[in-house]
Amino acid sequence: MATVLSRALKLPGKKSPDLGEYDPLTQADSDESEDDLVLNLQQKNGGVKNGKSPLGEVPEPDSDAEAVGAAKPHLSEVATEGYPSEPLGGLEQKATSSIVSYVRTSVFLLTLVISMILVLVCAFLIPCPPRDLHSTWSRHLGPQRGGDLSPLELADVNGDGLRDVLLSFVTSRNGSAVGVSRPAAILVCLSGMNGSTLWLSPLPEEARDITCLDLIPGSVAETICLVTGTHKMFSAFNATSGKAIWTLNPNYLSNGTLAAPGVVLPDLDEDGVRDLVVLAIGELQPDLCFLLVSGRTGSPVGRPVKYNIVGVGNLIGPQVYVTTNGAVYILFGFGNIQAVALRDIFVQAQNRDSLPPSLQIEEPEWEKRRSINLSELIDIYSDGVELLQMVKAPDSNCSNLLITARQGLVLLRGQNLTPSWTLSLQGLHSQPTPGYFTDDQTLDFLLQIQDGVGMKKMMVVDGDSGSVTWTYNAPCHMKETPTTSAVTSDQKSVFLFWAEGMSAVSPSSDAIPGTGPPSLHHLYLLHPAFPSLLLDLANATGTVTASEVGINDLWKDAFYVTRTTGPSSEGHPAPLVVSKLSLRWALMEGQVVQLEDTTPKIGRGELRRFLSRIKFVDLPYQI
Repeated sequence: MATVLSRALKLPGKKSPDLGEYDPLTQADSDESEDDLVLNLQQKNGGVKNGKSPLGEVPEPDSDAEAVGAAKPHLSEVATEGYPSEPLGGLEQKATSSIVSYVRTSVFLLTLVISMILVLVCAFLIPCPPRDLHSTWSRHLGPQRGGDLSPLELADVNGDGLRDVLLSFVTSRNGSAVGVSRPAAILVCLSGMNGSTLWLSPLPEEARDITCLDLIPGSVAETICLVTGTHKMFSAFNATSGKAIWTLNPNYLSNGTLAAPGVVLPDLDEDGVRDLVVLAIGELQPDLCFLLVSGRTGSPVGRPVKYNIVGVGNLIGPQVYVTTNGAVYILFGFGNIQAVALRDIFVQAQNRDSLPPSLQIEEPEWEKRRSINLSELIDIYSDGVELLQMVKAPDSNCSNLLITARQGLVLLRGQNLTPSWTLSLQGLHSQPTPGYFTDDQTLDFLLQIQDGVGMKKMMVVDGDSGSVTWTYNAPCHMKETPTTSAVTSDQKSVFLFWAEGMSAVSPSSDAIPGTGPPSLHHLYLLHPAFPSLLLDLANATGTVTASEVGINDLWKDAFYVTRTTGPSSEGHPAPLVVSKLSLRWALMEGQVVQLEDTTPKIGRGELRRFLSRIKFVDLPYQI
């Protein structure tokens, strides 16, 4: 109010230029002007002062609300004349909001920058797992000069997560001191990624078997590869470097020759490393000799232990069997199967009665089968045995015994050695391939039986009942071709076998299987979900002598490795070829062979979608 009055006093023509003089007329005019200004100001403020209207009446509530609402635009008019009307709290709220927004943006940008730096660090400093880009490769290893054996093994030797390929072959024949020609061989390791040579090591004789394993269970020790020769060589190699760790002194074998690959045993000398046993056979007598070997040093654990056995036929074993209670037995024989407790061999080798804890267990069901004269040998089966396999028993921690005999196939329960089932067959000379074909989670078996000249019968036997669940006659001139299987993530198995060419057609067309050139053999895949068709995955012109299936755990893929000898010309040895094939890639590229008409017929799109979802897992078939 004082400001308004002071402005009123400054109106032109109403104020005397000389403040020291007093003019009554001028003072009167100024008083009137001041009253007018005060009256106008009261009207602008709603005409209310001290709760009364200009006319001295008290306003009603409605009229008072209207007066207050009408006062707002007039106050803004006063503000437009240069007088601020916004309170100081509003300015402080705007300043605080601006600071919060700035801090929030800064935090977001800082978090984004830190995340980008971490991504770049992970991309450049943390190595990515190797991907098996080379799904298929083939290596020509030169001529193979003689030798009927084809050892082949898969093991990860360089730590890249992919299993590599180990094999041995004869390179030349050298004359020995007594004039007997003995072949010189070589041990080779090929990269599972691209087939390049990782290392090679010379061998004094042809290798019978290559087995890679860990002799120290539960440790991170390097993988050891045991190589058994055809004469007296038994050595352990470092799988990473290819250097020999130890070699058994052949003098310990006396006049005997190694009859079979070495077998892994529990730790007998209590040095923290599992031990081994080898079986030697005399050159002039049918005596069998067991020799316990230290897994750490390769030295004998005691003296050789000899057994006299009676039998005619193929050498069986030795194989190690661990019962449900933990008792350890060695299975072996000639055309039959006999067992000897490992504790009996250990007592004779050490010439003492004290036993390590692992050998103090007996199996009553096995022990009561000893001969009447309390011989150390236990009779298991004695009727024309040709092959012996141990397969995992369902819902048990032990294995069953699958016996291939001249009369057929027999499955013995490992717990009490009683027959589970018997299948009469003729012409079965190759080892059955275990796998999951039915839905009962029991191992089934793929068989190949010679059925006339140039033909063989492929057959799947139910492992629970021994009945035949699938069969097909395929043309094949190769006498014995390897068969394998791989387990998928849905607890099924795909079975792979070799045969001569059959017509590859679309699953939507009518087809009758035909034959291809006899020199060209094809790799076929059988899946339990589609028993009426086969997938033609690959072909080979040579003779397939060995094959193995490995699992790539990282990519849930399986790969198929083959060892093939090409046709040999006169005066020139047969070339040796090692090949690798990715099964998931081959499933999508393979050709369909329709075995029989089905209703409804399987569409190509349905089959392709099913195959694209297949994933492979590493699941052993024996304990």
